[in-house]
Amino acid sequence: MRKNSVMIIALAFLVLAVIPGTTRVARAQSEKSAYPAMAPLDRYLMPDENAEIALARSAAPASISDEAEVMVLGRNGYRIALKGSNGFLCIVERSWASATDEPDFWNPKVRAPNCFNPPAARTLVPIYLMKTKLVLADKSNAEIAQATASALDNRELPALETGAMCYMMSKQQYLGDRDMRWHPHLMFFVAGDVAKSWGANLPGSPVMAANDPEERATIFLVKVGKWSDGTPSPRMVP
Repeated sequence: MRKNSVMIIALAFLVLAVIPGTTRVARAQSEKSAYPAMAPLDRYLMPDENAEIALARSAAPASISDEAEVMVLGRNGYRIALKGSNGFLCIVERSWASATDEPDFWNPKVRAPNCFNPPAARTLVPIYLMKTKLVLADKSNAEIAQATASALDNRELPALETGAMCYMMSKQQYLGDRDMRWHPHLMFFVAGDVAKSWGANLPGSPVMAANDPEERATIFLVKVGKWSDGTPSPRMVP
């Protein structure tokens, strides 16, 4: 992720890939994807469950992630590997966390550790878990987008709660072939397209944001100076 090419994996969770000041559609049309279809499932799985747990927990400082619930991906979807006690949820998102029109949507190399706070775990993560079920059911990009929209329209998915946010501070994150690790950062989720009302992405504004119409939320990004293990992050350049 750079200022003009911000890769958010998250949402829905984001792996979300966005470019401030442009649209995802424009990017998708201008780039020929190296990943036009889903790869064999084994390429998305991590064979060592303990390694996936450790990677998920690396999304946030240990003071948060050590007490968080952890989910891991298997052949039948995500399952709880460790119970938590603080309401946070740590999970390694795969490429389909991004919007369905993103070039990296089927990139099997993506590993995006996220640690969601309780409001996000309750109301944002369910979108990603639903998309995962659709992926494993061999649904197309268009079918996944349509099913997500229908579930939101019919309130089969919960409304985004105020205060939803997550940590993405893992030094081991791989957010896509273009941006790879980018910077450790936090993400704040607000319902609707509200970037303009925050002055986000304007010249000279320190606020970075991305609208995600598929998940009907705006994601605000805050870069931080250290990875979750306390080591310094790369120099923050535009």
